[in-house]
Amino acid sequence: MYRQGDVLLVPVDEGAVPPHVAGAPREPRDGRGRLVLALGEVTGHAHAVVGPGDLVREQGPLGPMLLHLPKGGRVVHEEHGPIALPLGWYRVIRQREYVPGSVRIVAD
Repeated sequence: MYRQGDVLLVPVDEGAVPPHVAGAPREPRDGRGRLVLALGEVTGHAHAVVGPGDLVREQGPLGPMLLHLPKGGRVVHEEHGPIALPLGWYRVIRQREYVPGSVRIVAD
């Protein structure tokens, strides 16, 4: 597992990737060519992946994303050190917090 701030990346065996992912739409890259995993609501900084790959968002407002890195990549953020990731699939999970009556994604 890999963690950078409020983003957790969990390796997934290729055989465990849900079949619907093959035809699911891919998330677009930002203006800097990065795959954005989480955008900071307060600072505007982003947890993002540099390098070739695809990001697929699963259904639901709190649904995780699946990241495919065919050659590996790096997770970067303006306030954290970069993290090197080996090639493979990853489930991207945002940290959540409970507030009375609901669960929400942590804002950084």
